[in-house]
Amino acid sequence: MDLANLNAFIAIAETGSFSGAGERLHLTQPAVSKRIAGLEQQLKVRLFDRLGREVGLTEAGRALLPRAYQILNVLDDTRRALTNLTGEVGGRLTLATSHHIGLHRLPPLLREFTRRYPQVALDIQFLDSEVAYEEILHGRAELAVITLAPEPHALVKATPVWDDPLDFVVAPEHSLLGNGAVNLADIAGHPAVFPGGNTFTHHIVQKLFEAQGLTPNIAMSTNYLETIKMMVSIGLAWSVLPRTMLDDQVARIPLPGIQLSRQLGYILHTERTLSNAARAFMALLDAQIDLPGTHG
Repeated sequence: MDLANLNAFIAIAETGSFSGAGERLHLTQPAVSKRIAGLEQQLKVRLFDRLGREVGLTEAGRALLPRAYQILNVLDDTRRALTNLTGEVGGRLTLATSHHIGLHRLPPLLREFTRRYPQVALDIQFLDSEVAYEEILHGRAELAVITLAPEPHALVKATPVWDDPLDFVVAPEHSLLGNGAVNLADIAGHPAVFPGGNTFTHHIVQKLFEAQGLTPNIAMSTNYLETIKMMVSIGLAWSVLPRTMLDDQVARIPLPGIQLSRQLGYILHTERTLSNAARAFMALLDAQIDLPGTHG
């Protein structure tokens, strides 16, 4: 089975279009169509239903997709296992990370890694933590440094590295700060800007309110914590931010008895052979676990 054809099949299945697959693979649309025609001819089945501009997997296509991932992952695994035998730390390391961790936690580690291992080509993908899980599960990223899911997937191994305390914040002149002691019910009455509903951080905060029978007044949401901080700082809403982001632009709301936190760390696929480069990066991450300030 031609690997280029298989890659084209996966790209169409994931992007939902031949043109989207062409952009991802840097191919023209006719070239993508030719690869799929070759695969369909070889397998003697139709893999996609083309309904106008819509492209959907046929039953045969749906059956092939998990196997296509499996075939490519086994080949990648084999390639890594053979390369690892040399003991050299080189090649390409595909690393997925969230914007927040990429900006606030990883720079010193990446600097150290590139200094120690100049032969490694780093391919860093900035993604939402939830999307990074999919990248690991489908073998498109070897390692992801993200906000860890409360309940990881069975095929994902998660290693906590940093404890990331979260604080309720408002603009320094917000009315919530001038009324003495504040509780969750007081906060729930004011507009909030939240991380998107699909994010792990959103679920952590939502669960806290639900436990007290409260519903936060979510006026808007975005997955970018820097954008949330800006919206809070100009007085539009309250939110919850990692303590590492707090400065004089926002003020912490003291809430006695409430301590929110999330775990940041790295994930990998349990059935994947890791490259020497991935192992070397994991060693740098592991060295962070017991450092002072890591858990606060």
